Amino acid sequence: MVTWCRPGDTLTHQPLYLQRLSLLLLLLLLPGPPPTPGMEDAAFPHLGESSQPPPRACPPRCSCPRADTVDCNGLDLQVFPDNITRAAQHLSLQNNQLQELPYNELSRLRSLRTLNLHNNLISSEGLPDEAFESLTQLQHIYVAHNKLSVAPQFLPRSLRVADLAANQVTEIFPLTFGEKPALRSVYLHNNQLSNAGLPPDAFHGSEAVATLSLSSNRLSYLPPSLPPSLERLHLQNNLISKVPRGALSRQTHLRELYLQHNQLTDSGLDATTFSKLRHLEYLDLSHNQLASVPAGLPRTLAVLHLGRNRIRWVEAARLRGARGLRYLLLQHNQLGAEGLPAGALRPLRGLHTLHLYGNGLHRVPPALPRRLRALVLPHNHVTTLGARDLAGLRGLAELNLAYNRLVSARVHRRAFRPLRALRSLDLAGNQLTRLPGGLPGSLRTLRLQRNQLRALEPELLAGLDQLRELSLAHNRLRIGDIGPGTWHELQALQVLDLSHNELSFVPPDLPEALEELHLQGNRIGHVGSEAFLSTPRLRALFLRANRLHMTSIAPEAFLGLLHLRVVDTAGNPEQVLVRLPPTTPRQPRAGGP
Repeated sequence: MVTWCRPGDTLTHQPLYLQRLSLLLLLLLLPGPPPTPGMEDAAFPHLGESSQPPPRACPPRCSCPRADTVDCNGLDLQVFPDNITRAAQHLSLQNNQLQELPYNELSRLRSLRTLNLHNNLISSEGLPDEAFESLTQLQHIYVAHNKLSVAPQFLPRSLRVADLAANQVTEIFPLTFGEKPALRSVYLHNNQLSNAGLPPDAFHGSEAVATLSLSSNRLSYLPPSLPPSLERLHLQNNLISKVPRGALSRQTHLRELYLQHNQLTDSGLDATTFSKLRHLEYLDLSHNQLASVPAGLPRTLAVLHLGRNRIRWVEAARLRGARGLRYLLLQHNQLGAEGLPAGALRPLRGLHTLHLYGNGLHRVPPALPRRLRALVLPHNHVTTLGARDLAGLRGLAELNLAYNRLVSARVHRRAFRPLRALRSLDLAGNQLTRLPGGLPGSLRTLRLQRNQLRALEPELLAGLDQLRELSLAHNRLRIGDIGPGTWHELQALQVLDLSHNELSFVPPDLPEALEELHLQGNRIGHVGSEAFLSTPRLRALFLRANRLHMTSIAPEAFLGLLHLRVVDTAGNPEQVLVRLPPTTPRQPRAGGP
């Protein structure tokens, strides 16, 4: 029986099953083609089986973890994939072998925000001028490591990040990066750009660019008309010999400037080159041909890298403006005996680290800033340390005088005494025959390798109860040269290097805290059962290249070393096998090349 609606009634007054049945009958009685199979279920899904959403389209072999993401990374694709959903916002095609981008396929993807084409074979001929014209939502494009010879002529106005690094680009165009108000980062390093390939209006209308990388190109002078919004500018590894006057006058937000590995000389800079950079914090001018410290350095500068130039003399006047300097690097210049006159660095009251590695200095520079924390002076010609040479550096924590010409007779017994905060002292590679006196009790690391030490005296190590690491390698020490009680002073010592000396057996009464002991390259021919009784925490033991035989090591020698992990006995006259205690993980090196 069929129940019809009375005049004035609506379907909503009928029971639900009657509403559905009445509608179905009406559809059958109306003129027109009969309903197709399944139409009823489509109109009324509750009448048939529950419907499932159609599977999401995804190109073959690619993955689509989300409705807006298509990942075709590393599939060796040679053809741009089809069947990419129009809803895609993030498309990754990196690490393939694509040679061209078909305009018809790309223009469909109007919702794209990220396009990653990194590491393909795309040439400029395979990239149509209008390739990105319809991608009005694109924000990030990565085309690094391809074969582009010129940049795309048009990139979308919506762009925020553009990476064209490691191509063969010789030219960019006004609208490649111009008129992009949201553009923040541009990467063009490792290309073949000369100044002729950069139009003067290359960044016109792009007033938000903060990072620009032009390193490893063929620029001969600093490009003019750079975005005034720049905060980081990379120009290293070019052929730049000059910064034109006013070229950086508008970049008042610049914080980092990298000009290392160029051909800058003093004549290529002037007193105004850096003076307008009121926010500059990091300036790298290393590996150039400068003969003096540049003038006009801003007071905001924190790091100044001048290593590998031709600087012979440092003028105090040149550094007076950079009073906020924290790190000054002058390694591998030509500073001689008078290269750092007294007070030359005095204006730098906040200086933390001074690097002078590889110059020709004959002494520690006088009148250094009192707040200096690290003084790095290896590979100079320092022959003398007087009682007052370090007196003004009471806050010094690291002092490196390695590979100078220090002899014990010219190191004053009180030379190090003022350094009450010193934690690391490196005197390696000098000509010392005995330990320096007056070493501060704050020391954690002491390096004396490659000297001519012939004796260890306990009184010279007295008070070093915080020392953690001591290197005495490559000296001339014999067992008889180590005074009784020497190691009692070093109760915190964890690493001891006595390698390449003239020891005939393991020194007795080593510190209890010792964890790593280097004895390789000595003359040790016997290891007794009590050799390591005082070092129960030992983890690594190196006995390589001594005079040990199979019967040279007492079986009980390692029984108490429950933490021992490494024993190196290679390079002895016979292969020596070491039996470790059963509770120790068996990872010894009992042989090897």
